[in-house]
Amino acid sequence: MIELSHVSREFGTFRAVDDVSFSIPTGQIVGLLGPNGAGKTTTMRMITGFLKPTGGTILIDGMDITADPVAAKQKIGYMPESAPLYSDMIVADYLRYVAEMQGVSPAEKVPELCAQCGLKEVMHKNIGDLSRGYRQRVGLAHALMNDPEILILDEPTSGLDPNQIEDVRALIKEIGRTRTVIVSTHILSEVEMICG
Repeated sequence: MIELSHVSREFGTFRAVDDVSFSIPTGQIVGLLGPNGAGKTTTMRMITGFLKPTGGTILIDGMDITADPVAAKQKIGYMPESAPLYSDMIVADYLRYVAEMQGVSPAEKVPELCAQCGLKEVMHKNIGDLSRGYRQRVGLAHALMNDPEILILDEPTSGLDPNQIEDVRALIKEIGRTRTVIVSTHILSEVEMICG
């Protein structure tokens, strides 16, 4: 499903990712493990098409992310480390907005994601008033809106309290039953608890 072959990324003279190759079959929960600054986020941004590789190829279900970006991106849901949400919007309005932008029926998809991501009790609140754990859940609902085959999560439990971490881990495991999931982290126990 995902194949990276000799992928590199340079920023000026700095090489952030150096000749990375790996493949991830369909239906796996895989962890990108490494210290801060190791190139995990840069690699994820290249897989999602947000950054173009300096060298190498990235295939999403056989499609080159740089040659056919629209078709490849339709298969991907992405949640960056700090999910960029509109803090002045109410959760329900935000999710309806995202659904409409992606051409998805809000009447069907928003209640489904509300239940799946555990958002029922906060749907009427402003995103800016939510705890970090609930903001992560809203970001996850956003990433799942187009029912992607691949879900890419950058540091999904960063900054969460222990209860929120358990909730998000359980949610990722549940989502991973039907999708390919990539999770980046610098915490070994996180990979051991979530990934196959």
